[in-house]
Amino acid sequence: MHSDFDRCVRAVQSKDARFDGWFFTAVLTTRIYCRPSCPVVPPKVENMTFYPSAAAAQQAGFRACKRCRPDASPGSPQWNERADLVARAMRLIADGVVDREGVPGLAARLGYSTRQIERQLLAELGAGPLALARAQRAQTARLLIETSELPMAEVAFAAGFASIRTFNETVREVFALSPTELRGRTRRGDRPTAPGVLSLRLPFRAPLCPDNLFGHLAATAVPGVEEWRDGAYRRTLRLPYGHGIVSLRPAPDHIGCQLSLTDQRDLAGAISRCRRMLDLDADPVATDDLLRTDAELAPLVDKAPGRRVPRTVDADEFAVRAVLGQQVSTAAARTHAGRLVTAHGEPVDDPAGGLTHLFPSTEALAGHDPQALAMPRTRRATLGTLIDALASGDITLGVGSDWDRARAQLADLPGIGPWTVEVIAMRALGDPDAFLPTDLGIRRAAEGLGLPSTPGALIRHSARWRPWRAYAVQYLWATEDHPINLLPA
Repeated sequence: MHSDFDRCVRAVQSKDARFDGWFFTAVLTTRIYCRPSCPVVPPKVENMTFYPSAAAAQQAGFRACKRCRPDASPGSPQWNERADLVARAMRLIADGVVDREGVPGLAARLGYSTRQIERQLLAELGAGPLALARAQRAQTARLLIETSELPMAEVAFAAGFASIRTFNETVREVFALSPTELRGRTRRGDRPTAPGVLSLRLPFRAPLCPDNLFGHLAATAVPGVEEWRDGAYRRTLRLPYGHGIVSLRPAPDHIGCQLSLTDQRDLAGAISRCRRMLDLDADPVATDDLLRTDAELAPLVDKAPGRRVPRTVDADEFAVRAVLGQQVSTAAARTHAGRLVTAHGEPVDDPAGGLTHLFPSTEALAGHDPQALAMPRTRRATLGTLIDALASGDITLGVGSDWDRARAQLADLPGIGPWTVEVIAMRALGDPDAFLPTDLGIRRAAEGLGLPSTPGALIRHSARWRPWRAYAVQYLWATEDHPINLLPA
C-alpha cells in the first residue's frame, strides 16, 4: 500500500487507525516517522513520504514519533494472511529466529538461500532480515525499559543486542532519547507492582469481539496449562530460552498483558505468540465487509462484528489436542489432554493462580504409553503416529511452515481426515481461509440460515467468503448456544 501515494495521504489526513501497521509516514522536514493515526497535525503533502515497514524508515534515517509510537502499532495483517516466502519470513522474524539463529538459520528454516530472502524482503519491505530484526529489538528494548526495573545492561542483552554500545546507539537513533531518558518519561504508576512481571498493552484494529475469542480459549482450556481467572485468560508458555506465564485481559481498546518469564530474552517471542493466538493483527473491517456481501451472513456480522479466529501459541501442542478431540465432547478432550499433562508435562510454579505444568513437548510424548488413554485403539495409533512425525521433524507446523505442504503431510497420516487437517490449518497454521464443511456445528448453522448444509454444496457456496472462510466459521459457530461463544463471567 505504501506505493499508493494518494491513498496513503488520505489515510494520514483522516487519521485512519485501520491503516496502522500497513505503512509508515515519514516527514522529510522533521525526520520523524509516524503511524497513519498520529494525533498531531498532519504534515504538508509535499513533506510526506511512505515506507512499508518501521525498519525501512529507520534505515532511511528517520526516528520514531514520541506521540504515536509507530513501533507499537499492530502488525501488518498481510503476514498472517499470506503463505509466501516474505510472509513466512516475517512470522519467523517476529518469533525471534534471526536473533537466535541468524539469517542463515532463517534461510535454513525456509529452504531458500540467504541471498534470495534478502532480495525479496528488500523488494517488498525496503529492509533486509537484519534490519527488520533490529527494529524488533528496538521495540523490545523500549518495552523492557518502560515496563521493568531491569538494569540497562540486562535490558540490552534481553532485547537481543550483542553489546551495550549497540543497544545505546540503537535506542538513541530510533527514539531520539537515551535509554535512561526513555525510562524517565514513563509514569511510575504504569509499572507493575509484582516483581518479575512485565505489564503491557497489546494493540489491535477495531472492532474486536472478545466473546468467541476468549470464550473458546476458556471453554477448551487444559487443566494445569490454561485457566480463566479474575476476568483474564492465563496459560503457561514453552519458549526458546525458558518458560513463562501470561495473563491476557480484554479491554475496549487493547488487550492487557502480564508476562512472567524465566528468561527475558523470550519477551519478543512471547508477545508475538500471544498476538498470534488472539489474532490481533487481523483486519476486521476488510474481513467483515466481504462476509456482509452474503445476505445470510450479514445479520451475524452486524450483530457482533470483529470476531477473531482463536489460534494457539504452540502448533505442535494444538495438533496433539486436535487428535485428542476427534469425535468427542469438549469436556472429554480436556480430560484426555489433562491426563497427558499430568503424566508428561513439565511442572512450573504459579504463585498467582492454578497453573501447574507446561504442555508436554512432542519429544516427551514420543515415549508415552498410548494404553494409558481411554480412547479407541485406532485413535491411539493416530496420536502416536502424529507425535512421532512431529518429534522427528517429518512434519513441521511452526510459524514459518508451508501451509499447503503441511496440509498434505497431515492428510497422509492414517486416521487424520479433512476435519482434523482443516482445524489444524485454521488454529495452528493460521490459514485465514481454512474451512470445516463437515463440522456438525457448521452444518447445523448453515441449515438454520438457509445455506446449503451438505459438505460439497457448502464448499461451493463458501467460495464467496474466500479468503476469509476461517472467520465465516466463527460467525457460523456463534449461532449455537455453546460455552465457546460466551465470554466467561
